[in-house]
Amino acid sequence: MRCPFCGHEDSQVKDSRPTEDGAAIRRRRQCEGCAARFTTFERIQLRDLTVLKSENRREPFDREKLARSVAIACRKRPIDPTRIEKLVSGIQRQLETSGDSEIGSIHIGEMVMEGLKGLDSVAYIRFASVYKDFTEARDFEEFAGTVMEAGGK
Repeated sequence: MRCPFCGHEDSQVKDSRPTEDGAAIRRRRQCEGCAARFTTFERIQLRDLTVLKSENRREPFDREKLARSVAIACRKRPIDPTRIEKLVSGIQRQLETSGDSEIGSIHIGEMVMEGLKGLDSVAYIRFASVYKDFTEARDFEEFAGTVMEAGGK
């Protein structure tokens, strides 16, 4: 593993432990060149996924991009970070086990919306505002009304 500080090619694993309900391994490493310590994560990747974007553009699935968008929706909300990580891991696992190597971005967005709906209503509305491209305050009001009618938290 290349050192992120000095670029040295070799590092020594100091500690390994499972994370994310056993779906990943967290490794503490020490660079043999500069002695700096850093952490890496190893995750099982069942298949290479491609996301079908609008206008038939394709790009590789990026777990970190998914995690960032969920984290932005959940920012400053009283949500345990492990619940957010479980949501992201669950979505990734569903996508990888679906049997399809190409997934529409709309499908991924719907999965995130469904997950956030059960996690936090404010994060759900935040994500929906970007995902559904709200342009006016009335859009927020109407969507929030549907969430309240459905019994959102």
